[in-house]
Amino acid sequence: MILVTGGTGFLGSTLLQYLIDDGQGVIALKRESSIIPDHLKASSLIQWVDADITDYFALEELFPKIKQVYHCAAKVSYQKSDASEMFQTNIEGTKHIVNLCMLHQVRLLHVSSIAALGTNKKGLPVSEKDKWERLPKTSNYSLAKYESEMEVWRGIAEGLDAIIVNPSIIMGIGWGERGSRAIFDMVDKGNKIYPQGSVGIVDVSDVAKIMIALMNSSISGERFILNADNISNQELLTKISTLMNKPAPRIKATPVMLSLAWRMSKVASLINGKKPALTAETARAANNRMQYDNSKIVKTLNYSFKPVDQTLKEVCETYYAKTI
Repeated sequence: MILVTGGTGFLGSTLLQYLIDDGQGVIALKRESSIIPDHLKASSLIQWVDADITDYFALEELFPKIKQVYHCAAKVSYQKSDASEMFQTNIEGTKHIVNLCMLHQVRLLHVSSIAALGTNKKGLPVSEKDKWERLPKTSNYSLAKYESEMEVWRGIAEGLDAIIVNPSIIMGIGWGERGSRAIFDMVDKGNKIYPQGSVGIVDVSDVAKIMIALMNSSISGERFILNADNISNQELLTKISTLMNKPAPRIKATPVMLSLAWRMSKVASLINGKKPALTAETARAANNRMQYDNSKIVKTLNYSFKPVDQTLKEVCETYYAKTI
């Protein structure tokens, strides 16, 4: 039996669809408040279980029947107010999964993030070998993902059969996709500003397919960057604008502008009681020029990623057809 944590999330639900399409029986974890995607509700191959990954004893009851675990559950936030919960979910939850996998000799595939990767001192695209360093401006999310990945490496050192994947920004068509869709929503509303940085992008279908291929391989004790391509924020926003028949952004957001913007956003949040849409951490990230090297996974699996242009086109045609 296969266990998938974070089963109602964007990646988790996409992974579940591929697994049941292959006839696999799956136990899918979700929070009690989470909504099961309509296209997965009727499947007799999925057993939905309400359980928090920070509850060791709730997880322990499931493991005697489990042979493989896809650990997708994680909290993503750049809000300081969410830091404590994020550390608890991402680090403590992963620790429980790792310990139970070792106890029951279960194979684990852990979904980490590019936020847990280091930087390349020579200005080359970041690879799996680059060392992560904690800096004064390191985000809480980056720290949480790094520390949770360290739990997996600790398990591997103690004999755990595990693989780690580090996806870049995941986009595509699927249930519950929130984070990256904000970029499309911004363009749809007529955004005129672009940050100076660059990002890596990968389609959710590629991430799910690679995870399954790695899980069913003989590979263990390895990590893989999953990234289709690197693209500047300006080029990304321009491509989306073109697909939506919207004017492309023309105003470059300088670090000074972003610094002022996140402070104004913070003041607004104090007035309206809502979490700020822009934080110091997201402002810094927007100006980071990051590139990621996908050669390891490409060579290992002889894999061809879906082109970013195709992913962007599919998202725009699926979710924004009425505005195009």
